[in-house]
Amino acid sequence: MELKNAVAVFTGANRGFGRHLATQLVERGAKVYGAARRPETVDVPGVIPLRLDVTDEASTRAAARVASDTTLLINNAGISTGATPIGGDMAAVRREMETNFLGTVAATRSFAPVIEGNGGGAVLNVLSTLSWFHPAGLGSYAASKAAAWALTGATRDELAPRAIAVSALHVGYMDTDMDTDMAADVPAEQKVAAGEVAAQALHGIETGLPEILADETSRHIKQSLAAAPQPNAA
Repeated sequence: MELKNAVAVFTGANRGFGRHLATQLVERGAKVYGAARRPETVDVPGVIPLRLDVTDEASTRAAARVASDTTLLINNAGISTGATPIGGDMAAVRREMETNFLGTVAATRSFAPVIEGNGGGAVLNVLSTLSWFHPAGLGSYAASKAAAWALTGATRDELAPRAIAVSALHVGYMDTDMDTDMAADVPAEQKVAAGEVAAQALHGIETGLPEILADETSRHIKQSLAAAPQPNAA
């Protein structure tokens, strides 16, 4: 997909990785809508603020009517509460699933007809190596990202006949505020710069990669999926 003159909507536009994506899309000549629950917080030069709450399907439909020229959707909105599936607060578990999984469903359902009507385009889901690796301390977040990975494969098949390519971006430790909270003990040299990940993501969209593995951690964990799980403790 050619990004010059593309029309992109990306969720979670007001912080961290989203800001890098926005800046680089503008630099590549795309028209960019930065979607957020509070559009007044979207302040990247050249980006059009767009009100969108991924946990409210009416909001995603309204945003799709406003951004009716969209050809690229980037599902970047996400939260991490640190909840565990068994001992964690159930409201936090629900909030992560509603944002990270169901929010991606809602945005894609709302924008797919728009992208198709504009001649086709692409969807990128920003995921994580925790789609595949599920530590107990981040179990709820990992479950939501695993669900989003399954969703990515299913929507790739469903939307291909409508000339919409669907890709997933995976990264291990990225230097953003969310990843700082989640990986406080990880050495800085093991974290990849958010700007570098954004560049890889956009290159992947342009070249039609179904899966973009942005760092050595994501490549290593993906390769290890065929390994047998460890036995249960006695």
